[in-house]
Amino acid sequence: MSKAIIKKGIDVTVIAGDDKGKTGKVLQVIPESGRVLVEGVNFVKKHMQKSEDNPQGGIVEREAPVAISNLKVSV
Repeated sequence: MSKAIIKKGIDVTVIAGDDKGKTGKVLQVIPESGRVLVEGVNFVKKHMQKSEDNPQGGIVEREAPVAISNLKVSV
């Protein structure tokens, strides 16, 4: 059995969870927590306070990290 290494920039498929079956490109790997940020997968709503960077404020959708065990490398 070979162990697939998940690195930034490769395409992966989600094999478990709410986003099962979705594919995307790895944006960031967080080895300390065993999680990976994948493009277009695991969207969460974040409430943003008004600031200089975000003058409008409001609710923003962004990707959240997914457990590395729920991913496999796409062929």
